[in-house]
Amino acid sequence: MKIISWNVNGLRAVYKKGGIQALFDQGADIICLQETKSLPEQLPDDLRDPSRYQAVFSSSLTKKGYSGVVTYSKVDAGDIAHGFGVPECDGEGRIVKTDITPDIALLNIYFPNGKQSPERLDYKLRFYEATLAYIEQLKNQGQSTIICGDVNTAHQPIDLARPKENEHSSGFLSIERSWIDRLLASGYIDVFRDRHPTQEKAYTWWDMKTGARVRNVGWRIDYFFIPVKIMDKVVNSAIHPDIMGSDHCPISIELNL
Repeated sequence: MKIISWNVNGLRAVYKKGGIQALFDQGADIICLQETKSLPEQLPDDLRDPSRYQAVFSSSLTKKGYSGVVTYSKVDAGDIAHGFGVPECDGEGRIVKTDITPDIALLNIYFPNGKQSPERLDYKLRFYEATLAYIEQLKNQGQSTIICGDVNTAHQPIDLARPKENEHSSGFLSIERSWIDRLLASGYIDVFRDRHPTQEKAYTWWDMKTGARVRNVGWRIDYFFIPVKIMDKVVNSAIHPDIMGSDHCPISIELNL
């Protein structure tokens, strides 16, 4: 089973650039997109109801053209949820939960960006806490949970081109990075870093205003996190910088289920 995750930074925009077709051509079983910035009714038919895929959308209820995620799945999406059951986290269309199997849930999440203001950083941290609480809830219900999406934080210095310059920038603050530490300590694996422990210059986001992608001055802020207990099912993990259309690039994993 192949799963792809991509922050498209505007689903309609990347569709017009041909990036979505390139993504569907990868033959993934599940495609998780973040920052769609659209309602389903604003999309063409082949995005709203693509052949061979079940589409599960979550759109922002607070502001149009903002946030949003969608999961396209060839497998039965099973029990679907559009949030954590926490109103302040659920209103911005950041979460879709589907099932890969009856006992493995997939969370497609667009985590908040904390750069805009201290208030948004506080919101991001509360959202992080709600994520931990929700996966613990699913665990208590008998489900292992795979988390994918744009986490908006680089974990270690190897995960961004200029760590020293960004020590005091949201996205690389110690308080944000420590949340990833806690997630890993709770029994999760950062799949790409586990498979590529020393690989440098492997990034998933670049500042387009400064032409950083051409120079590969980037950040790795998009992840697959998998519980240790099912890590043996992972057969591949990759970053796809050749697929264009967004300031992020897709990431993927393959599972032997």
